[in-house]
Amino acid sequence: MLTVYVLIWPVLVAATLFVITRGVIREWVAARRTGRDLV
Repeated sequence: MLTVYVLIWPVLVAATLFVITRGVIREWVAARRTGRDLV
């Protein structure tokens, strides 16, 4: 059971980081398109 947790953990972290990064990039592109600041 511990090995399953060890194998799943990096997948969950990678998926979370991917979703966050994708959202930030999407917001950044939209801000650049409209000429606004990201923050």
